[in-house]
Amino acid sequence: MADLTASAARAGLRARLPGGDGLVIALIALYVLGLGLWPLARLLLEAFGPDDAGRPLGLIREALFSRAARAALTNTLAASAGSVVVSVTLGTALALALGLMRLPGRVAMTFLALAPMLIPSQIMALAWIELFGSSSPILAPLGLAPGAGARNPLYSGAGVAWLMGIEHMPLVFLAVRAALGAVPADLVEAARIAGAGPLRIVARVIAPLCLPQILAGAILAFAAAVGNFGVPALLGIPGRFPMLTTLIYQRLNGFGPQVLGQVAVLALMLIGLAGLALLARSALIRRLSVPVAAGRPFAGFDPGRGRGGALAALWAVLGVLLVAPIAALLGTALVPALGMRLTAETATLANVTQTLADPVIRRAFANSLGLSLSAAALSALVALPFAWFAQIARQPLLRRLDTLADAPFVVPGTVLALAMILVFLPPLPGLGKSVYGTPVILLFAYLARFLPLVLRPVGGVAQAMESALDEAARIAGAPALRRIARIFTPLAAPAAAAGAVLVVMTAFNELTLSALLWSAGTETVGVMIFALQQQGNSTGAAALSVLSLALVLALALLTDRIARRSAPWVLPWRSGV
Repeated sequence: MADLTASAARAGLRARLPGGDGLVIALIALYVLGLGLWPLARLLLEAFGPDDAGRPLGLIREALFSRAARAALTNTLAASAGSVVVSVTLGTALALALGLMRLPGRVAMTFLALAPMLIPSQIMALAWIELFGSSSPILAPLGLAPGAGARNPLYSGAGVAWLMGIEHMPLVFLAVRAALGAVPADLVEAARIAGAGPLRIVARVIAPLCLPQILAGAILAFAAAVGNFGVPALLGIPGRFPMLTTLIYQRLNGFGPQVLGQVAVLALMLIGLAGLALLARSALIRRLSVPVAAGRPFAGFDPGRGRGGALAALWAVLGVLLVAPIAALLGTALVPALGMRLTAETATLANVTQTLADPVIRRAFANSLGLSLSAAALSALVALPFAWFAQIARQPLLRRLDTLADAPFVVPGTVLALAMILVFLPPLPGLGKSVYGTPVILLFAYLARFLPLVLRPVGGVAQAMESALDEAARIAGAPALRRIARIFTPLAAPAAAAGAVLVVMTAFNELTLSALLWSAGTETVGVMIFALQQQGNSTGAAALSVLSLALVLALALLTDRIARRSAPWVLPWRSGV
């Protein structure tokens, strides 16, 4: 670690930029290397190390011969592959429907289609558990719920695959929608002139152009499913369907840091699966992408008389996939006890008030809010000079680190949490104290993982910025830091603010990192929801989830207000609509 720090500092000093720019570059490099890349590299070194007997690659050999590890790997591959089928089917259908038909309310429907990306996985899993439970507030009154005492059908490998497919469906949706935005109107008009109807145009012209992005989105959904923790934890653990992420959690939770070497090998498997998927995606895009002449993008078909039917069908699908589970979650939060029917007489806010009265839950809210706000503010503070030096000043070191900064976000969260434990479990050099078991290690993990959520939109502003503005200030003698503060920051502020709110939305309910890094006194909201459900307190878990969802919705509305006028392209539910 010390060598990396010294190397980053020397690289910054070699830049020889005036006004302390070299120090800023060194600090940014230290941020990326020390919080993200070095922990991941340290994890890889641990996985390739010898076992207790000193045999080379002994830890990998043990994992390969472990029946539990092989079963978890098989289940991970099977559930992830099944989830891809769900993601591709739903994501492609919704993207084509919303992208090719000029319908009222497309922004609202697009927001709902992307909601699984904004709702934490443990809350989404809990909502579906309540929807299909024997006391379901939605299905029980219709006589469709399982009988009392019957096992929830979602506690199975198929349930894990189904729910992960819904959760990662937005990845396919976004990929297909981006492809639809590149379809030139002239191409569709030519097909119309040739006598083709809308269905034939979609099948023969638009679908082939979208196929590379559909496949790329499918691979990205597979990589995300491999690293998913919330859904396998809430559905797979009670269903006795272990996956790699839950096996890592259970071993660390049961045996502690002494099994770090063994679980590092399991993490290596996750990295390998996700890495192969992302490499395949990159190769596929290069080989199958079809060059299309630039032109006015196709604005969609007018559904005409079919407008009403199309709207009804879309709202019905979105209602079943998203509104019904959330309604079931809300219903569970409002009943006095699990198993009671929700009526006007039985509805109560007691679960909500009891939840808010619990000092541990209040502390978890305070911890999550403090950590997420700190991560958002620091990420924005780093992203602004980082993007300027990388994209405008084209500083060589930061241009290389700009690409590598995505690594902590791309790898499964369980892997990053393990890497943080390996690096920050020993006492920090010079301080003699370890940050493991304190809020600091959670903040470090959030800073490493969520920086790209701010860096990418700010980097987009830097790439689109008129170079003459910065050049004129440079000629006038303004140093780099002043140009960043006076010229670039006002232009990039809306994108940075929107990205920072996305960080808060994501980090506030985060579970994958927190499940392995929290300790007594550092509980987070995501951890408490998981713990309440594991303890059998479904009404308490539902109440806390509803409160968290209300905060997520409020933050989404705030983000929409911030970016709608100045930077709508940073909002996935407005971009391209």
